[in-house]
Amino acid sequence: MANNLFVVAFLFIVTTLALATADEPYNSQLLKGSVACVDCPQDFDLSGVQVLVKCDKVKKLAVTYTQEDGTFITELPSDEPTKSENPSNCMAKIMGGPHQLFVSTKDAFAPVIANARESSGSLFTTAKPLGFYSTCPLKGKCIAKDNGFASSKTVDFPLPREWGLAPSSYYIPFIPIIGIP
Repeated sequence: MANNLFVVAFLFIVTTLALATADEPYNSQLLKGSVACVDCPQDFDLSGVQVLVKCDKVKKLAVTYTQEDGTFITELPSDEPTKSENPSNCMAKIMGGPHQLFVSTKDAFAPVIANARESSGSLFTTAKPLGFYSTCPLKGKCIAKDNGFASSKTVDFPLPREWGLAPSSYYIPFIPIIGIP
């Protein structure tokens, strides 16, 4: 009976210590920020926009996604297990979203600053909301890059649709000409 009481007391102490150290996110430096769509309707869903946070002299990056209202929260990146007092020159950048985003260079970046409402020094915010457009703001001068990807469509000889045959690329083999000797 005494052994069971000892085991219960030991498990209680271990659980208490584990819960005491489980509040680690409260001791870390958190960044709360937001994104804003410049030309979207009022009830536009801003969820899923990817935001990257990079701090000077830190190898790690922090990546987070926005909520439906455009807000995000993430831990500031740090290489050390113990956090320093102030983050050194951190920037937040909008990276992309679930749909095509158009971002100007002046709205793509925002410096990270200490939150004036928070006195503990562990909560930071962006100096301004990260902004983007849902349509091209330059009236047709936005050019999407294909990054080397091209169509995989093969050569197709026109056959009458009335014949009900599959496209000619299914039964006429394509032999590339490598070179003529």
